[in-house]
Amino acid sequence: MSRTTAEKRAAFRALHESGCFPLPNPWDVGSARYLASLGFQAIATTSSGYAWSTGRADNQATRDDILAHLRAMVEATDLPVNADFESGFGDDAAGVAESVKLAVATGVAGLSIEDATGDAAAPLWPIEIAVARLAAARQAIDDSGGDTLLIGRAENFFVGVPDLNDTLERLQAYAAAGADCLYAPGIRTREEIEAVVAAVSPKPVNVLIGANSALTLPELAALGVRRVSVGGALARSAWGGFMRAAQALSDGRFDGFADAPRGSDLNALFTRGA
Repeated sequence: MSRTTAEKRAAFRALHESGCFPLPNPWDVGSARYLASLGFQAIATTSSGYAWSTGRADNQATRDDILAHLRAMVEATDLPVNADFESGFGDDAAGVAESVKLAVATGVAGLSIEDATGDAAAPLWPIEIAVARLAAARQAIDDSGGDTLLIGRAENFFVGVPDLNDTLERLQAYAAAGADCLYAPGIRTREEIEAVVAAVSPKPVNVLIGANSALTLPELAALGVRRVSVGGALARSAWGGFMRAAQALSDGRFDGFADAPRGSDLNALFTRGA
């Protein structure tokens, strides 16, 4: 039986209350359904993975593109969906609030708001502006029923400003402004992770894990992390297989398909998921 939006949101919130859960990032309906078949409890969109699937670089999709993508991902499975909502799609706090209301209406169980500006010369919003934007998102969620989880993201390590103290200050401010979960993509060491967890406790922390991480899920749980996402890593893995096979074909070889699943297996998977 399909769950209601309210039931999915309640289940998603409950996942953040104890333990540590993996939050994989599919980039389209097919990858979402495959992840659901593996028994994951929730999924999260990836702005980069989605953008690449449409032939664009990350952060080049429009608000309407992202909203349509969110609706498709929510409808793809019965799992709660956390939306990568980039910087909130608003020039100011009021614009963020308007966009967040539209995102909530897609049925997502959670959404993240970044503090990145997209301007290489000034890559982060000043903290007071970032707080106002996040507070506007909080109010928009509350005005829309209040059950959608809000994730506040400090992008320091992602935009070339790896200042841990500023990251911690920002995350604490976002927690105070109403973020339910905090996230600093790009932190990697045990010491950095422990500092973030301690700074915003008891609120839950998301950690991004990509390639070549030495940390396991149990080790992250022991550090106090509540959820672990992988961003565009799964999409990059898929692109890696495709690019290797395509390059072999371009070179006149046909040995690039050795790891490809059988068409009958994929048909069976998606027949079950229909």
